[in-house]
Amino acid sequence: MTAAGLEYRVIWHGPVGSLAEAAAARGVSVPDVVKTLVVRRGDDDYLFVLVPGGRRFDWPKLRAHLGTNRLTLPDADEAKAVTGYTRGAITPFGALRPWPVIVDASVSGRERVAIGGGAHGVNVHLAPADLVRATGAEMIEISVPEPASEG
Repeated sequence: MTAAGLEYRVIWHGPVGSLAEAAAARGVSVPDVVKTLVVRRGDDDYLFVLVPGGRRFDWPKLRAHLGTNRLTLPDADEAKAVTGYTRGAITPFGALRPWPVIVDASVSGRERVAIGGGAHGVNVHLAPADLVRATGAEMIEISVPEPASEG
């Protein structure tokens, strides 16, 4: 990322048990935390879907955008085999293969985002535009708010 001329900061923190704890440990708000999910389109065909905290990607929107009727989430072993990263630490940066990346458009208004850095407790802070540029991502609206938790 340095060679690409991107401004970023790497943050390390201890174990966290929730999205709110992760945001606090990283010194950001929940919507600044970008979750990376691996989605399977077909045999040996995956993509990274990046969605901010407090939101989840909308399966129908994603299927419509990709022009497919079938998408699935691989299990933890398959996700590690195709990315090189364990679930909870998956990132498009340095993955085994450069799978396509889709970033939810709701991150565009953020000053910075915090995305996983490939290991638990490691993340990278950078501007959303730099995230898109570094990953070659397509930015589209593919998320909806997470349902409010009952408590």
